[in-house]
Amino acid sequence: MLFKSKNIGIDLGTANILVCMENKGIVLREPSVVAIDVATNRVLAIGEEAREMLGRSPGNIEAIRPLKEGVIANYTITQKLISYVIDKVGGKSLLFKPRIMVCVPIGITSIEKRAVIEATIQAGASHTYLIDEPLAAAVGAGIDISVPRGNIVVDIGGGTTDIAVLSFGGIVVDASVRIGGDRFDEDIVRYVKKSRNVLIGERTAEEIKMNIATVWENGRKESMTVWGRDLVTGLPSTFEVTSGDCMEALKDSIESLMATIHGVLEKCPPELAADIVDNSIYLTGGGALLDGLAEVIQASTGIETRIAENPLDCVALGTAKALKHIEKLRAGSKYTEAAKLSKKR
Repeated sequence: MLFKSKNIGIDLGTANILVCMENKGIVLREPSVVAIDVATNRVLAIGEEAREMLGRSPGNIEAIRPLKEGVIANYTITQKLISYVIDKVGGKSLLFKPRIMVCVPIGITSIEKRAVIEATIQAGASHTYLIDEPLAAAVGAGIDISVPRGNIVVDIGGGTTDIAVLSFGGIVVDASVRIGGDRFDEDIVRYVKKSRNVLIGERTAEEIKMNIATVWENGRKESMTVWGRDLVTGLPSTFEVTSGDCMEALKDSIESLMATIHGVLEKCPPELAADIVDNSIYLTGGGALLDGLAEVIQASTGIETRIAENPLDCVALGTAKALKHIEKLRAGSKYTEAAKLSKKR
């Protein structure tokens, strides 16, 4: 199928890749996983099919995530992933040369920025633009960032959490911390290993996080039975994990996240700080759905904290909208720098 739209927004996430097309909404949602044959380096599967191989594939097949902590860790595989995405949403027509806006974490280096642009253009884009994740998240959440009024967005992705105070189409104060959904999974794996002497896989940890985890003392009180490998006997072992266990496992990461949010608020100009109190803190990204996180942030900051509508889709929706409303973004935004790099090609 060939879409007529020429504007594509891509949320190139550590855990998932989402694609939004102008006038179409979200048209693709796939895990950012690629399965390759180790001997030949040939791509065997991409997306959900590759994700099913994580921890379950034979030695000659490796299921990898080419993006780590929001940036490209494997350029060649990332290019193949983006090419697969463009082909899937637009077909392999030579006439289909879309403009693509890709979100990137705050603090991305010029080398990492160049890698994203190069990979996207090699995959078939006519022009590539970059936009800061919290800026895209704010646009996707329906926040009017063009006015001189302060808003704060906390975008919790798979690899990083980006926090930004926005006003008049740009970022006034920002911070990024390498804490996100993957870190939460690692915390649970580490806690189970330490407390139960049992090793569990990352997919099991993710299921625990999604089904019973909480970070709020008045949050859910649930438990689930999971399988792992006993590190003493080496045999499969079944045991129970509770919401309380998860709260303890995630404690340090949540404290670090709170410290980063406080740091951004402390640097915020007084006038914008007053606006933020009126406008609330907005949570976006998959991590926003972690039970009790909004309550913890509100209790810690004293500012009303809201989970954006469709937090998982905010960034992807915002990237596509940004291409239509570039004039509302401040000239110093990262998308402008990326556009210049793209035009030099």
